[in-house]
Amino acid sequence: MSKYIEEQSLDIVCVTCGIKLTLGKVELSYLGSNFPVELYRCPQCGLVYISEELANGKMKKVEAALEDK
Repeated sequence: MSKYIEEQSLDIVCVTCGIKLTLGKVELSYLGSNFPVELYRCPQCGLVYISEELANGKMKKVEAALEDK
């Protein structure tokens, strides 16, 4: 799960800061494992946007694999 970004640009605004989210490197953690990924995030407060497609797709598969260990 290194890079999962849609080709189209998203116009999503941070609900806290009112600033447009930009692509940035973030680190996701689950059950003691860390995953560096590039996702849309707020440049001011760091809020990260995870699409429903990503959450129910790749992330769900990774969670299941980690839980089966």
